[in-house]
This record gives sequence, structure tokens and C-alpha cells, in this order.
Amino acid sequence: MGFEEMPTNNFVESSFWNFDALFQPQQHPARDSHDTFFLKVPSTTRRLPEDYVEKVKQVHESGGYGSKGYRYNWKRGEADKNLLRTHTTAVSTRMLYLLARKPFSPKRYFSIDRVFRNEAVDRTHLAEFHQIEGLICDRKLTLGDLLGVLDDFFAQLGMGKLRFKPAYNPYTEPSMEIFSYHEGLEKWVEVGNSGMFRPEMLRTMGLPEDVSVIAWGLSLERPTMILYGVDNIRDLFGPKVDFNLIKASPICRLGLGLNSTTTSNDCW
Repeated sequence: MGFEEMPTNNFVESSFWNFDALFQPQQHPARDSHDTFFLKVPSTTRRLPEDYVEKVKQVHESGGYGSKGYRYNWKRGEADKNLLRTHTTAVSTRMLYLLARKPFSPKRYFSIDRVFRNEAVDRTHLAEFHQIEGLICDRKLTLGDLLGVLDDFFAQLGMGKLRFKPAYNPYTEPSMEIFSYHEGLEKWVEVGNSGMFRPEMLRTMGLPEDVSVIAWGLSLERPTMILYGVDNIRDLFGPKVDFNLIKASPICRLGLGLNSTTTSNDCW
């Protein structure tokens, strides 16, 4: 689909790139230790782009680009804290910041890598999992463009049954949660989140006013559960995976092996 892979080889990230640059307020509950793994050593980052940090501080405190901001005293100490990244959107933020430093040209980026969240483990949740992320940066994109791309994207994964639900994200507006029907669980399961990045994020970076970014993220494990009828995420990834099951199962192409017409050529 014409996407370029982003570099994602940094599991440790600063709160600035993971939260602040995405216009996520410092009092947001996702930034509490019960939702995020913070590092003790090294506890803080050593280097941030100071001119950009000052612009992010101003938009948080006073707003801009049609926004009133959050009206609080933004603290550099919070932004400097190191953590295990909670989403690969931290990488997307870095890439868009670098893109804004050059004469603008449209881009399509994607990544697939590990993220970490401090949450209870159950049949559909893990504290450590993989996130797939995609974004398109171009002039005059709309919500209709996002819906069309999501339909194409998930159809290529073998998921034609989609529903969208309005949602709230600090860094996207409008925002939508993405659901797909799980035949095994016999219910609609959230498989991703999506939206259009806010002006407070994009204009602070220096991207032109007519440039928009549509983006979406999903876990790798949940769509795999839907595609292959797995009803417990711990059977796919983590310390409770049965190695014998892995050794005995064929390797199938993603999006194939979904119906009675599948042939042996689809698996190895």
C-alpha cells in the first residue's frame, strides 16, 4: 500500500516523546505508574530539542491554533522521565517532527514492534504486546480518507466485518475505536484506535496549515486471535504459550487459511 517502515528500535522512551509531544496532558491517568512502567535507571532523558520543548510547553499551558490549551503549569521534570513506551505513536511523533524540518512532501509510514503497559493480564489483555501503526501525512486529508484506508487495510487482513465507535484521544480529533467480530468469542472485539492528529500537535512541530495526518494503531495479537479463532491471548504470546502447539502448527500467511477453500499452498 506504499508505506515506508519507521525505525522502532528504542523500547525506552522519554515521557516527552511518548506523551507531551502528542498533546497529552501531564495529569492524564495514562501517565500514572499503575498504567505505565517508569524506569529507575536511567530515570530521565539527557537530550531533547529545546526549541521544540518550549513550543510544546506553550501549547499545553496557553493553547494555540484555535485551542485554549490545558491551562496548567507544564513541568519539564515530568517530560524528562524515562519509561517503557506505551505505544509506537512515540516513534510516529519523532518521524513527523523530522518531516517538519524539511520542505514538505507527503509520507506514508508504518511500524510493527513491542509496547508495554502496566495492566492486569486476562484473555484479551497483556502487559507486553505488539502494536501495528500506520499514518498518512498529506494535504487536505479528511475523516472519509481515514475510513476508506481502514476498510482497505483490514480487508487485506481478512477482516471484513468492521464497526467504528466515536472515541476520545488527547492527540486525535475526531477519534474512532475500531471493532471486528470474533466468531470464537461471539462478540465484537476492539482491534484498534484511529483518528486525525490534532493541530496542537502538528502545527507546534511546524507542519503547514493545510497538512493533515490520519493514523491508526492496533495490536498484532488481537487480529491474529480473530483470524485463527484463538480465544485466549496468552496462548499466542507470553510465558504461558504451549511450545508443543507452536511446533505442531503450520505457518500460515496472514489473511489466508480462513475458510474451507484454503489449500496446502497457503501453509508451510
